[in-house]
Amino acid sequence: MNETITRSLSGLVYVIILLMATSYSSSSFFVLFGVFLLICIYEFCQLIQVNKLLPLLIGGTSFILGTYYRTNKTNDILILIITLFVSVKGLLLLFNHKKEKLDTFSKYLFLAGYIILPFIIITKIPFGIRGFNPKIIISIFILIWTNDTFAYVVGKSIGKHKLLEKISPKKTVEGFVGGVVFCVIASYLLSKYYIEATPLIWIIISLIVVVFSTLGDLIESKFKRMAGVKDSGTIMPGHGGMLDRLDSIIFVAPFIFLFYQILYYVS
Repeated sequence: MNETITRSLSGLVYVIILLMATSYSSSSFFVLFGVFLLICIYEFCQLIQVNKLLPLLIGGTSFILGTYYRTNKTNDILILIITLFVSVKGLLLLFNHKKEKLDTFSKYLFLAGYIILPFIIITKIPFGIRGFNPKIIISIFILIWTNDTFAYVVGKSIGKHKLLEKISPKKTVEGFVGGVVFCVIASYLLSKYYIEATPLIWIIISLIVVVFSTLGDLIESKFKRMAGVKDSGTIMPGHGGMLDRLDSIIFVAPFIFLFYQILYYVS
């Protein structure tokens, strides 16, 4: 089958499953992202070369406990602090061009704070004072897809200046700016006609998405380069692994959740 057709069909199936499971109920949303988490743990363990069984057990148990106690504010803040700490460590790794190997402690720290805890945070984002609102997480995914699409289109059309060539040679500054512009437009339209929320809040969320989804993609590229592989896995024909599809949301989610906490305390 033609590679473009394979990639398109694989991507379409992924989007349909994600939208249907997220929209149907909170339970189907939890189950889907629980499955996504286990696949990402498996793929990440392959990248960093650690045994998979114990991380899968710990990750699955942590996800169940994290979703069950999703209204515990103290736990939420603790999870967020740990995740943000590991996110900063990921950024330091990204810009450290000399470091090409992780010690054992760092491997498990990234496994916890880069993979497991962000998935728990993702499950907390759609819950507000009115309960489960799938439009929130769907809107965030739409913003990520908008950024990815237009960063690629603009970068391919007029991109001349490399963003971080050693890690991801295809990303350009022009593509990044294109992603910003179209993501902001999409956020305004979503706030007005889909999620019906304050436009300014969603414009800020769109900027968080553009910056941190780009960084998340670059960090995953760094892990793949350190492992000497092109993709994190083969579960999605034409796309690679599940981590390749979710690298943006798992890095974006903690910063959106942090923004939520700031809004909560300010208000």
